[in-house]
Amino acid sequence: MEAAAAGSEESGAAEGPVGTAAGREDGGCEGLWELPVEHCVRRAECGRCRRPQKVCLCPFFPVHPLKVSTCLYIIQHPAEESRVLRTVPLLTACLPGDKCKVLIGRRFGEDRYPELAAVCRNSNTLILYPGAEAANLEEVALIFPSPSTIIIIDGTWSQAKDIFYKNSLFRLPKQVQLKTSISSQYVIRTQPTNTCLSTLECAAIALAIMEKNDGIQETILRPLQALCSFQLQHGAQIHHSKEHLLKNGLYDKPMPKNKRKLKRMELLVNNVKI
Repeated sequence: MEAAAAGSEESGAAEGPVGTAAGREDGGCEGLWELPVEHCVRRAECGRCRRPQKVCLCPFFPVHPLKVSTCLYIIQHPAEESRVLRTVPLLTACLPGDKCKVLIGRRFGEDRYPELAAVCRNSNTLILYPGAEAANLEEVALIFPSPSTIIIIDGTWSQAKDIFYKNSLFRLPKQVQLKTSISSQYVIRTQPTNTCLSTLECAAIALAIMEKNDGIQETILRPLQALCSFQLQHGAQIHHSKEHLLKNGLYDKPMPKNKRKLKRMELLVNNVKI
């Protein structure tokens, strides 16, 4: 600001009366540069959860990372990394660093990710991705050896589908899915259907099943519940699923022109699993 002010002063001196006349034409704006600059003071931020201290989530995390034998690999689409209200940081805050590893990207080749390739080839690894070929995780957990590894893809449904089908490594592990009618508690973000769950919720349920400990699910969901509560208290609105909006005539966005997307919406309305 000092350099800019000096430049304005020199310009005024060079122009003489012309500069003064211009000032009068502008309604006497020539003195505005002398006004004090208001500095924006950032809100105090928590060093652990990186949220403003007024809405710090640390009291809702476990005092010590949960002791689990199952290891999670979170495959995160790059677009998720820039989202403010993400659930993966809440998950990593609840688990030991060696039990929750996050890899960011779209393509995962064996040459670039040898550790991930080894994990995918391990017979004790599962990948959580729904589909006709996916087994029920609860049934698999009864016979699956421990310790084990679960791979979870973090992204929108279209992003997750792209990652799953365009990376051959992810079709090496046994494919499993969650058979649950639980509605998502992540109510500040729109889900495709009423039973779609966030990455954190999927991880919490999967760990509770594999570790045979329902307390794990409750502990991991606690910071998510607090996050949604804080957001709703500060003006956020509850986001119903796209399925709910379509069925109740509340979907206010333009309908897609793409026939495939229109067909998917018809399936949602008619309770057909997609």
